[in-house]
Amino acid sequence: MRCPFCHHEESKVTDSRMVVETNSIRRRRECLQCFRRFTTFETLDLTIQVLKRDGCYEDFSQEKLLKGLDAACRHTAVSREELRLIAYSITADLMERPQKEVTTKEIGEIAMKALQSLDTIAYIRFACVYRRFKHVDELMDALESIPERESQVVK
Repeated sequence: MRCPFCHHEESKVTDSRMVVETNSIRRRRECLQCFRRFTTFETLDLTIQVLKRDGCYEDFSQEKLLKGLDAACRHTAVSREELRLIAYSITADLMERPQKEVTTKEIGEIAMKALQSLDTIAYIRFACVYRRFKHVDELMDALESIPERESQVVK
C-alpha cells in the first residue's frame, strides 16, 4: 500500500477490524519510511448479479437490501443492528454460493424467512411489497402461513 504522505511503496498493518455495515475491513497502517499512520478500507468486489423480474441484471447491493428491510421494520421493535446482521448474513450466504447469479425471488424469500422469525408485522409488510398483493385473499394466505405460536395475540 502506497503511503499517502511520502508515497513510499511499503507499509505495515498495525490494526484490522471488520466493519459489518459496509462489509469491509478497516486497516490501520504505518509507513515504513516516514512512520506516519493512515487508514485504509478493503471491500469485497461483489460480482453477484441479480436477475430482476423484468429480465434485466444489476449488481447485488447489500445497501439496497438493507433499505428494503428497514422500510418493512419501521415502527417495530426490530433494531437497526438486527437488520444489519440479517443483510450481512444474506450477503455472506450469496457469496458462498458457487453460482454468482441470483434472482430477486430468491433474495426476497430469504429475507422474508428471516423477518418471519423476527417480527410478524415486518414480515407481512415486506411480503405485501415483495409479492405485490393485488387481493385481500393473498394477504390472508400470507397471514395463515405464519406459525400458530407467532400469530396469537397476547392478552
